[in-house]
Amino acid sequence: MTSARLLPTTRWSNMNIDQIIKGIKALIDSEKGDGKIEAISKIREAIHEVSPRGNQPIDLVRWVPISMVRPNDYNPNSVAKKEMWLLSVSIREDGYTQPIVTIWDDRAKKYIIVDGFHRYSVSVNCEDIRKINDGMLPIVVIKKGISDRMASTVRHNRARGEHSISGMSGLVFSMLEAGSTDLEVCNKLGLEADELMKLKHITGFSALYKDKRYGQAWETKQMIRLRVQNKQK
Repeated sequence: MTSARLLPTTRWSNMNIDQIIKGIKALIDSEKGDGKIEAISKIREAIHEVSPRGNQPIDLVRWVPISMVRPNDYNPNSVAKKEMWLLSVSIREDGYTQPIVTIWDDRAKKYIIVDGFHRYSVSVNCEDIRKINDGMLPIVVIKKGISDRMASTVRHNRARGEHSISGMSGLVFSMLEAGSTDLEVCNKLGLEADELMKLKHITGFSALYKDKRYGQAWETKQMIRLRVQNKQK
């Protein structure tokens, strides 16, 4: 969609909302192939920029090629084969009713999945569903760092009662190793203190540092990086 094809601003200002909508529809209908999707995406993004709910990810649902979406490597969620089959039937019969939650990884130039891996997998593995949507997936994008991304994934899973103990314990270990405190882990993952203690026991995290004296604190990876940076200054 080129700016040359847009109506002058002065003309838009003299139109009521119904006339503007009619003009937008006509403009979209005039586009061919991928140009139609591109035009709709640009219009959605423009509306999102002025939306009173622009701070909410669901305010802007994007359709992107499957090749632009990649699973994360830390999701502690697991679904049985029967549930996966039911999910494929649901998407086949009802379509996608929930977008896949992602973050944009500027280094990989990909959208990394925070929640919705199984909805993504259905499209990847079911050719008929993939064809219906022309190889595209509906996504929303949230802005999170890696530690917060992990916590977001767990919150989505726990809200549905879907998370594995082994995956959760590994995630807790990663967050603690990255420098998060027990309190931060509990707050971000919605854990009680006794739940965290059990997960630390499962991973061996507690045993790994049980001989460290108070005042001779072990160094996390983040602490080591900061110490090295200070020495280089």
